[in-house]
Amino acid sequence: MANIHSQKKRILRSERERLENRYYTSAIKTRFHRLEAAVASGDSAEAEAEHVRLQRTIDKAVKQGSLHRNTGARKKSRAAHLLSGASS
Repeated sequence: MANIHSQKKRILRSERERLENRYYTSAIKTRFHRLEAAVASGDSAEAEAEHVRLQRTIDKAVKQGSLHRNTGARKKSRAAHLLSGASS
């Protein structure tokens, strides 16, 4: 354990940031699975709604710094491709 006050604060901050990053990555995975399930069931309205929620979550994660912007773009692209395959 650190003895320096600023290092103790940094450890606490790192843990807080780690948990926030895990929240975003977990939420994105969950929403992607829900999108896949909606597409598989053939419910286009639900799939569209899940797609919008997934995009918003990805954008927030990129803005906050939990995801790299290229990673966010790749995930959004895969979601759009999945959705477009369902509609056609």
